[in-house]
Amino acid sequence: MRTTATKTVRGEGARLAALRLLLILAVALVGAGLGTLRAPARVTAQDANTSCAGEPIGAGAGAEATGSPAAGSPAASPDAGASPAAGGADLNVAFLPKDTTNPYFVTAATGGEEAAAEVGGQFQQVGPASANAAEQVTFIQTLTQQRVSAIAVSANDPDALAPALREAIAQGIKVVSYDSDVAPDARQIFVNQADSEQIGRIQVQILGRLLGCEGEIAILSAASTATNQNTWIGFMEDELAKPGYENMTLVETAYGDDDPQVSFDRTVELLTAYPDLGGIISPTTVGIAAAAAALEQEGRGGDVQLTGLGTPNQLREFVQSGTIQQFALWNPVDLGYLAYQASAALVAGTITGAPGETFEAGRLGSYTVGENGQVVLGPPFIFTAENIDQFNF
Repeated sequence: MRTTATKTVRGEGARLAALRLLLILAVALVGAGLGTLRAPARVTAQDANTSCAGEPIGAGAGAEATGSPAAGSPAASPDAGASPAAGGADLNVAFLPKDTTNPYFVTAATGGEEAAAEVGGQFQQVGPASANAAEQVTFIQTLTQQRVSAIAVSANDPDALAPALREAIAQGIKVVSYDSDVAPDARQIFVNQADSEQIGRIQVQILGRLLGCEGEIAILSAASTATNQNTWIGFMEDELAKPGYENMTLVETAYGDDDPQVSFDRTVELLTAYPDLGGIISPTTVGIAAAAAALEQEGRGGDVQLTGLGTPNQLREFVQSGTIQQFALWNPVDLGYLAYQASAALVAGTITGAPGETFEAGRLGSYTVGENGQVVLGPPFIFTAENIDQFNF
């Protein structure tokens, strides 16, 4: 909160009047929940269900954004049981994430391991220690030589990986992309964590709600070549172009390369370059945590609103401190689980990647392959201080 200097009031009556006024203001601030030095958001979590454009939060792709966390398709059933896809020692699915140290991909791998245990297949996760497309190509080539059954990959660069993946397919290996797609002719299935349009729009809608639909904002992305990031940013920009966002201005899109220190430094640079910055969107689990840490170090936590994509365990402390009021995601465990189930279904011949095909995905239930071989896990979910402790991932 900002304070302004006041002139000294002379006389006992004037002093008493001033004291009474201060007492009234203090009571009002405490009653409104603003009795801290941290500037409050203009709209508190879940106070409104509409965006600055007057649409339901999460609107844009036709599915509801609020509700249960990404637990699979609407047909999902906790009692669905294991998938009938091929299992046994002959099923060997290798996960190749953008990097193996990112907590998001570590969490997704646990879902892959769970699915492997259910269908009786093998699971391994390999990849670079930091986001690097060239290193991913080397891993693809090695996995092809090893004759794994399927490769599930999250691409750092959709085109750089394509030739090696096409060669893997030519050798009879099934290819599934998840989280971040590759060129469509370099895989059979893309397991999308949520509808890309919903993911992009909902982050702008959340920030708009927190800022009261006005102010300067910035985006802190991962690598400039990341397919999913660029797709989401495109929908963010489209959302900002709608009537109702006229007073919100996107001043810069910065790139932290999914590196904690680089993302931290980029956040500090944004704060320096734009002193009136009102909010930041970081659609990357690495970036949003680094941005939150930077805001707190610079004393701007709660002053500059921050939202994006992250996991509850990763961001819980920042939600509790008030640096982050709302953020969105899906369940990465379920994403990894579905990627493995889709890989197993391809290996079994249950699906080929053609639109309209269906397969059973264990506890997540039945899924239908959409256009361009896309399988959507489910709608994004908004995490807040009120619900974050219900989740452990």
